[in-house]
Amino acid sequence: MRRRKFITLLGGAASLPLTARAQQPERVRRIGVLIPFSENDPEVQARLAAFKQRLQDLGWTDGRNVRIDYRFTGENTERIRIGAAELVAVAPDVIVVYANPAVAVLRQATRVIPIVFVQVSDPVGSGFVASLARPGGNLTGFHNFETAIGGKWLEVLKQIAPGVRRVAVVHNPDIAANVAFLRAAEAASTSLG
Repeated sequence: MRRRKFITLLGGAASLPLTARAQQPERVRRIGVLIPFSENDPEVQARLAAFKQRLQDLGWTDGRNVRIDYRFTGENTERIRIGAAELVAVAPDVIVVYANPAVAVLRQATRVIPIVFVQVSDPVGSGFVASLARPGGNLTGFHNFETAIGGKWLEVLKQIAPGVRRVAVVHNPDIAANVAFLRAAEAASTSLG
């Protein structure tokens, strides 16, 4: 008899967490999105529409079970800093960020909130992640160019204008991806004359 009481008690105790969970409303998740482009940019709007549609396909509807906070900053570094600070302050579950300069600023703003980057060149060389296979830290994402493309650009230029002997490359040396593209172009330049 004592054994039956014990099993009944144990079964009742095990069902308590399920009952308690069933009574709680679904928690609204929060996504921060930091975009260093204009809000009116048609390409940005198309990408955001695809992003929201895919979230909805996966069962996440803005205003129902997820809230999306956007910060459009243009390419202004100070506005990027302000937008990053505002997003970190609302403590979203994850932040989606576009482009190297915004990732660099956001990385300084938080080492805790998970960050997913897109449209980033050379995230390893930029110091955002340890490797593509094992990013480590709170950053992960998708890069848009392989650094070897710098040499490919030079090859295409040479095919278009075979007589070209000198090429100038305009780039920002503070962005690791730009330096990597330049190095790839320099390496290809010898074989291309």
